[in-house]
Amino acid sequence: MNPSSIRFEGQVVVVTGAARSIGAAIAEAFAREGARVVLADADGAQLEVEVAALNARHPGAAVGAAGDLSREDGALALLAATQKAFGDAQVLVNNAGGGVILPFLSHTPDTLRATIDRNLWTTLWCTRAFLPPMLAAGFGRIVNLGADSVRNGLADHAAYNAAKGGVHGLTTGLAREYATAGITVNTVAPCAVNSPPMQAFLRDKPEVARRFLEVIPMRRTAEMEEVSSMVTYLASREAAFVTGQVISVNGGSNML
Repeated sequence: MNPSSIRFEGQVVVVTGAARSIGAAIAEAFAREGARVVLADADGAQLEVEVAALNARHPGAAVGAAGDLSREDGALALLAATQKAFGDAQVLVNNAGGGVILPFLSHTPDTLRATIDRNLWTTLWCTRAFLPPMLAAGFGRIVNLGADSVRNGLADHAAYNAAKGGVHGLTTGLAREYATAGITVNTVAPCAVNSPPMQAFLRDKPEVARRFLEVIPMRRTAEMEEVSSMVTYLASREAAFVTGQVISVNGGSNML
């Protein structure tokens, strides 16, 4: 077997927002490389489907933990479920998110709160929950999912960018704070990704989707595997000297 295919053997990886789309692709990538994976999501029914499918491909590799990660008790319950199933996690992937993409003044208090909760509070609470065991072990990898739109000011993304911009800022602050503790913190910032939500935009709101795509020089969406491969790299031991970075996977929509 190619050693690169088992580079996470013996490691425990937690992926939030893993019931579908990018999160499911990230969980698959880690399981394929030997990790035991805890998939977390608020959608318990879909989570069960994804965990069963992942275990069918990689027997015994995955468990699921359903809950609201925008609350501290939800994140602590995820930590407890992880430790019960597999022990301490070496890798935390804060992928949970999902913005309500609207012109700013079309938002309501509920849609603004949902956007911040799903993207920023989930990352804050899960990081606070999983950091102490990583510090005790002297090793950890935290990989957040940000957004390229924070850098290019994409139309209708102001509220979403406020949440994801907070994730970017959390990344740099934590990376410096724990730089000598064996823990790295980085963010992967995709642009438009060929996922079910993007496919729905292409089908139902083609003019909105066109605005998303026209800023990408490659004139296509990213494939989910192109995003997950960057996540697994940043979580790997070979990325030990990479921390505090927001790395775009964006087809050139921002450069340098």
